[in-house]
Amino acid sequence: MSKPAWYQKKWTTVLLHICAWLIIFSLPYLLSSHYDDKRPENPDSRGFFYLNTITGFFWVVVFYLNAYMLTPHFIYKKKYAEYGIMLLLIFSFTMFIHWLLFISLIHFRPFILLNSIQFNLPAYVLAVAVSIAYEVVRDRAKSDKLAAQKQEESLKTELSFLRSQISPHFVFNILNNMVALVRMKSDQLEPTIMKLSSLMQYMLYEADEEKVSLKTEAEYLQSYIDLQQQRFGAKVKMDISLQVEDDWQEIEPMLLIPFVENAFKHGVGMIENPQIDIHLHTKDGRLYFSVRNKYNEATPETKDKTSGIGLTNVQRRLNLLYGNKHTLIIDKNDGWFLVSLQLILH
Repeated sequence: MSKPAWYQKKWTTVLLHICAWLIIFSLPYLLSSHYDDKRPENPDSRGFFYLNTITGFFWVVVFYLNAYMLTPHFIYKKKYAEYGIMLLLIFSFTMFIHWLLFISLIHFRPFILLNSIQFNLPAYVLAVAVSIAYEVVRDRAKSDKLAAQKQEESLKTELSFLRSQISPHFVFNILNNMVALVRMKSDQLEPTIMKLSSLMQYMLYEADEEKVSLKTEAEYLQSYIDLQQQRFGAKVKMDISLQVEDDWQEIEPMLLIPFVENAFKHGVGMIENPQIDIHLHTKDGRLYFSVRNKYNEATPETKDKTSGIGLTNVQRRLNLLYGNKHTLIIDKNDGWFLVSLQLILH
């Protein structure tokens, strides 16, 4: 899954709250200092400090009340008239409480309603505006998170389906190999069965993991290739090189085997001097994988009912897993079928 957007991160929410309250709590003091500069002394300075601080907590209540109740109930439902009336009632109630506090804390100045409205209205409007922005961003983050979760679940379901399509193809090929060995009465049958047992264990258990070590995947490929070499012997020329740079590198299981299966499926048979080249190596956190096989251009493409997922679905799986972090080239030229894959290892 992609990384969360900036507005989905916890530090963004915390920072937004801190900035909002710093602005809202400092605004009354900035305004009061502007007015107090005109007077040499202010015996009610302590009273104004308490008054502004207590009133500031009212803006906190207004912020969360508007964010969690008024905005979803009125703005999202486009009840703008009712919303305006509610804001007016809340501000009137706040001014009433402010008047009670004023007459209790301020002793040397009379309460003037117009001055009080002019002084408190900017903080009130700011609290309402910031709370609306906060709620919109919060809802957007929730929607994006939900969409990401749905996408992740869909991705897991689709990858599981694609992987389940790979397994039958592998089983059919290996069983065919064993039938061929039995018919040839080869003394390689017993080690082949042991090797098949380890491959089946990998396919049935480790392939269910989200990732496996690239070294394990390379060993799986090598075992599969060994079984094919036992089957065809010197009839098919093979150039195999599987080298893994680091043991910690990981890859999704059974991601590469379809390309190898495809080479053995179409690279042997009615072909003059069949040859299959399989190279794998890693460098600087990148995987370089290529499979090349001869094929008969005169042989028409036929759909095998027991075939695996096919290269088209392999491409789909790569797109789901790696996106733009991989490059896949499939080419036919002069009787050669070439698959070249480069991907950035996670």
